[in-house]
Amino acid sequence: MSREAPHPLDNPALSSLTGPHAHFAERHRRILRYPVDVTPWIALPDDPGPDDWADLAALTGPGAEVPLLGFNGTVPPDWEIVFHLDGVQLVDDGLVAAPEPEAVRLGPADVPEMLDLVARTQPGPFLPRTVELGTYLGVRREGALVAMAGERLHPPGWTEISAVCTDPAYRGEGLATRLIRAVGHGIRERGETPFLHTGAGNTTAVRLYEALGFRLRRTTAFLAARAPEHLTEERTAVPVG
Repeated sequence: MSREAPHPLDNPALSSLTGPHAHFAERHRRILRYPVDVTPWIALPDDPGPDDWADLAALTGPGAEVPLLGFNGTVPPDWEIVFHLDGVQLVDDGLVAAPEPEAVRLGPADVPEMLDLVARTQPGPFLPRTVELGTYLGVRREGALVAMAGERLHPPGWTEISAVCTDPAYRGEGLATRLIRAVGHGIRERGETPFLHTGAGNTTAVRLYEALGFRLRRTTAFLAARAPEHLTEERTAVPVG
């Protein structure tokens, strides 16, 4: 009996960096990552072994703090887990996607304002070149950027909606909902399916996404681990969490 192929969203960074985002990939044998000014996502193979962890340490540097976003496996005992947040992955299951007349396309010239909005609202990692990953839409009021949402990971057939945020002074106007629907509309127009990630404890966001037509696909984890200062021959691993 043939083994069922893994789903693209089981390891979305790997699916992206070996698929539509291959042009971003920095590779060290079986380890891939985005450029550090694009997004922190790193792609481990589905079955990382001791050599892969050694390659990851070599790629990021001894003692480096390495984000392991969406990683559900195990880390070697000589890697120190310095951050662990339970997360969820949700997929489109009835999103009412529609263009948003008030939305404007954001680009490199808008990055300083985008970074400022992210710093004030903390939706998750957004870096100077994140805007290159896909379409970002924003809403301006009196010339100022007050809300945005856009595209991040891009596994074949899927696109992640990310960086959904609204200036606190403009919350309650439904801007996030309108932008999610607008970004989702663009994804659907390409024949792809929207998905997204958020913290499991962010119940307000989870409720919003579910009300918009997303459903839980799986639980996941957002980790950061510190690479060993010196590589060892230790080949055992310990479970995360």
